[in-house]
Amino acid sequence: MVFRIRIWLWSTNVKSLESVVNQIREIAQKTGVRMKGPVPLPTKRLEVPIFRLPHGEGSKYWEHWELRIHKRLIDLDADERVLRRLMRIQVPHDVYIEIKQIIP
Repeated sequence: MVFRIRIWLWSTNVKSLESVVNQIREIAQKTGVRMKGPVPLPTKRLEVPIFRLPHGEGSKYWEHWELRIHKRLIDLDADERVLRRLMRIQVPHDVYIEIKQIIP
């Protein structure tokens, strides 16, 4: 039985994210399942301004810290064999994955 699944991937490190996407792409090509994506979703930018006081002489100033979250979306027509291979992918600690079944 063929399932339609949607995979969301997000990370702060683009290289780690692309390595996981390439592993999923290789699995899809080897097994011959239909794959849509990866669709790059808009990058979320979190900016945190921090007010710094001088220690001694000097003036007050603001520091800005930024965190970028990169996202990808993949749709697969997968069976049990493909799902087992997907579960064996080595995922770095800074990449987050969410897999859901799409009901047609």
